Amino acid sequence: MLEIRKIRENKEPFVTGLKARNFPNAEGLVQRLLDIDQSRREVMMQVESLRAEVKKASDSVGAFMKAGQQDEAEKAKATSSVAKGQIAALEQRMKEEEEEQTKLLLTLPNVPHPSVPHGHGADDNLVVSTHGDFPQLGEWAKPHWEILADLDIVDFALGAKITGAGFPVYKGQGAAFLRALKTFFLDEATAAGYYEVVPPLLVNEDSGYGTGQIPDKEGQMYYVPEDKLYLIPTSEVPVTNLYRDVIVEASNLPIRNCAYSQCFRREAGAYGAHVRGLNRLHQFDKVEIVEIAHPDHSYERHEAMLEHARGLLDKLGLHHRVLLLCSGDMGFASAKTYDLEVWSGAQQRWLEVSSVSCFETFQSNRLKLRFKDGGKNTLCHTLNGSALAFPRIMAAIIENFQNPDGSVTLPAVLQKYTGFERLAKA
Repeated sequence: MLEIRKIRENKEPFVTGLKARNFPNAEGLVQRLLDIDQSRREVMMQVESLRAEVKKASDSVGAFMKAGQQDEAEKAKATSSVAKGQIAALEQRMKEEEEEQTKLLLTLPNVPHPSVPHGHGADDNLVVSTHGDFPQLGEWAKPHWEILADLDIVDFALGAKITGAGFPVYKGQGAAFLRALKTFFLDEATAAGYYEVVPPLLVNEDSGYGTGQIPDKEGQMYYVPEDKLYLIPTSEVPVTNLYRDVIVEASNLPIRNCAYSQCFRREAGAYGAHVRGLNRLHQFDKVEIVEIAHPDHSYERHEAMLEHARGLLDKLGLHHRVLLLCSGDMGFASAKTYDLEVWSGAQQRWLEVSSVSCFETFQSNRLKLRFKDGGKNTLCHTLNGSALAFPRIMAAIIENFQNPDGSVTLPAVLQKYTGFERLAKA
């Protein structure tokens, strides 16, 4: 959530940023926020003045009674009573204005960092760099869903029988492959200094609000109405909420966590080649990295997180590129986002496998996540990134490293975890 104090102090960057987001009526909404804020502050001053009047009148009652001035004492009581009534009415008005202000703030996305290119959608994203060898495949190459069916290591039909479309069953070498990715990504994250946690897979509404999923993305999450809990769309949500309502020590920044979890998302999309196989699932596995950073160093950490995730793709030998998302394609809460995409040799298209984002104070303002800065509490910056999401990594490895005999040669860094070099028919 945007900070009203910063908007009050300098509204133009927020108007400009919302316009870059293609947000309708940006100037009018920001001005409405400032009008409410001004009115609320004026009411607050009136309340303070009336409270002083009540105190003065109350203090004088005893003195008048002691001096035998009954009429004056009654007048002071009447003055205090009237002022208390005015205070109650003003406090109600202040509460209503604060609720309206919060409601408006919740509709506004984060404003983009100045380095973010302006644009309307994916076509306006900026390719920052491209890495790795381009896969050379013959005419015999197959998409990963056909290879998985031939090898019988990921079963989509069985998952659909048990649960529904988008919930695959991994078995045999497929299960070992999945476990290898989990262990490799976690080992790399902890070696890089990230502290591993195992978070819950369900969160309450306060947690969804804290990281910006609520009220923006409720429809994308699975909900358990009896308990009022949401299945997590990413472990970013519970891990970042470890620090909700916390004042951290500045000397401990940056705080760096990693977590493996299964993730659940309702939006799997319509049937088609772009959502077939492992391309898009309702349930998938991911290792997430999350950082709580000092505002002066958050963009240094953002670059370091990007390089960590990108380094994993180097070690896996996958041809990939880095995109800087434009203002019109970023997530609601993000101030700056890089996407990592791997090339799918058989599908002949790019697959997104990671987003690495800096939220500045957008989440911490909701979370009330602060650090001691001299004598005052200051909002931290929050960041997160996928390091990495499993399904499309699996898809890219299977397609790019497939062999004419139908087997798949696994990257060397995974072979020590799987105990075998190739995916092959039993």
